[in-house]
Amino acid sequence: MPQLRNVLLATGLGAFAAAGLAFPFVLASSRDNPVIDPNKPLSPQATFRGPYINTGSRDIGPDPSHGVPK
Repeated sequence: MPQLRNVLLATGLGAFAAAGLAFPFVLASSRDNPVIDPNKPLSPQATFRGPYINTGSRDIGPDPSHGVPK
């Protein structure tokens, strides 16, 4: 019984992994319903997100102590 249970678990995990890996390809190959319709205007949420997509960066330039020999 434990061996059958292990086989079922391994099969289930393999099927789940295969479905997860195949999802992007299935989504990309569905040409009937594109994710973003280029003929329609962008939603207000998408236009608001656009300029602020990179504002979480706290980069203030190169580190002055990096690469300096001690």
